[in-house]
Amino acid sequence: MRSKKSFNARPDTVLQTSFSWDLPGLVAGVDEAGRGPLAGPVVAAAVILDDLNPIAGLNDSKKLTALKRERLYDEIRAKALCCAVAEASVEEIDRLNILQATMLAMQRAVQGLRLKPSKVLVDGNRLPVLSVLAEAIVGGDAKVQAISAASILAKVTRDRWCHELDQRYPQYGFSAHKGYGTAEHLQALQRHGACPEHRKSFAPVAQALSVTSVEGAHG
Repeated sequence: MRSKKSFNARPDTVLQTSFSWDLPGLVAGVDEAGRGPLAGPVVAAAVILDDLNPIAGLNDSKKLTALKRERLYDEIRAKALCCAVAEASVEEIDRLNILQATMLAMQRAVQGLRLKPSKVLVDGNRLPVLSVLAEAIVGGDAKVQAISAASILAKVTRDRWCHELDQRYPQYGFSAHKGYGTAEHLQALQRHGACPEHRKSFAPVAQALSVTSVEGAHG
């Protein structure tokens, strides 16, 4: 049986509670995209699906092709009762750390829903601070359709942002690696230094900035 977690728990704590989970009402699924990359915001989405308007093919966004995600993105936006996408910025990530920034993005996504859910199901093992009952579900993006839908919205939104960033900074190859620390990306960081959208608190970026500053001092 999955453990139930209190809705007001801090993100770094897990508390047992005994409230009932068969209460009627709207259920929102929440997921994020972009915790691991070296650049850009972390994006979160919250989705309340319509049981009378089902969507076929929902799954963990990482298990779907880009084309399939794009198609489902449009279908989710058209058929869901409501949905919201939010983010925490690079500046917030560097100031708070990536975990706390992710929780902030999730909180903003839930708050952005047009309808208030009675329950929120979050992918993973930690919960943002919310004003409604919530449960963290490990692997939820492959188990709960509303979380799957949220993972797709978050992933497509962030991938589109990476394509836009690639137009501004083509030397980094953001369209290909989506900001992750691939060999190509690390080589570009060493060659060009960091751009304003890189996360300065992440070690490879901090190292690139350090090298750039040292070279500038000896220039």
